[in-house]
Amino acid sequence: MDLKSSIAQLKKVSLSMFRKNFLGVFHGSISSRVEGNQFLINKQDAIFDDLRDDDLTLLSSKKDYRWNEASIDADIHLNIYKNINEAKFVCYAMPHYTTAYSLKHDKIIPQDYFGYTYFGQIDVYDPKQFEDWYERADTEIYRYMIEKRTNIMVIKGYGVYIHNRTPYQLAKEIAILENSVKLLKLSSSDCD
Repeated sequence: MDLKSSIAQLKKVSLSMFRKNFLGVFHGSISSRVEGNQFLINKQDAIFDDLRDDDLTLLSSKKDYRWNEASIDADIHLNIYKNINEAKFVCYAMPHYTTAYSLKHDKIIPQDYFGYTYFGQIDVYDPKQFEDWYERADTEIYRYMIEKRTNIMVIKGYGVYIHNRTPYQLAKEIAILENSVKLLKLSSSDCD
């Protein structure tokens, strides 16, 4: 995929995901593999509802000065790209219902049609402690995805990592998951 096309797609999808509260003002990350060992990722200070060309940086596995302004999640994205060939786009999102649900549940079993047929069941990964999470995350996330043969990882109290072949599939899967968890929450409340 060429650089110009990647930028346009990331800008469009990030705005949509921001409007749904999947990406926040200063939390979340989104990237696109451009070619081989290069990928485009948002910078640390990017605001996702108005992503500009200069809010994105092109990185390669060789670390240089650009890594200093890249998202804190850049190493995680890099390791997903290096180890999972089918990953063309990667996103870290913090959808509110899913993240809250993960605090008290170790599995997400959607009861709605779309969530059930799309996911069946999703295990919630417990990082155990947050003190050293960023030191471990860049290897634990891609290894989990490979071992579980999944493109989505719900992390207890942290959010969701996902990779896919298109940015639209990223947004679609997060939206289906978040809607399913929201429906689980609403169905467990007294709605009478």
